[in-house]
Amino acid sequence: MILCSKHFYHKIPEIKKYLEKKGHQLKMPNSYDNPLKENEMKSLSQKDHIKWKGNMMRTDEKNISPQDAVLVLNLEKKGIQNYIGGATFLEIYMAWNMNKKIFLYNPPPNCSFTDELIGINPIILNQDLTKI
Repeated sequence: MILCSKHFYHKIPEIKKYLEKKGHQLKMPNSYDNPLKENEMKSLSQKDHIKWKGNMMRTDEKNISPQDAVLVLNLEKKGIQNYIGGATFLEIYMAWNMNKKIFLYNPPPNCSFTDELIGINPIILNQDLTKI
């Protein structure tokens, strides 16, 4: 399963194509087919957004559980190198808690949960997908 910020969804098709050529079956991130859905829910009301966001987080277990591994696309976002947001971090933690292999496309970001990411002990690819 690929995990990342919706801001990186445009990078997925190339990576997906490469990994599928190598025989991997992939699950796409939540709301991959509608990356603007969260903004739509925010514009409706705070209550609608909270309900939608909670449902997205509840689907993580169902989506991650059957996977052998997760690939985290942690790229630059608005000047932040190797960005991992809160929702992606929660997905990483869930995958770790389920004893899934965790691959980071780039090294962990320098952020408030860097130590936790290091403790999860992901496999750092340094953008080399052949290591999967």
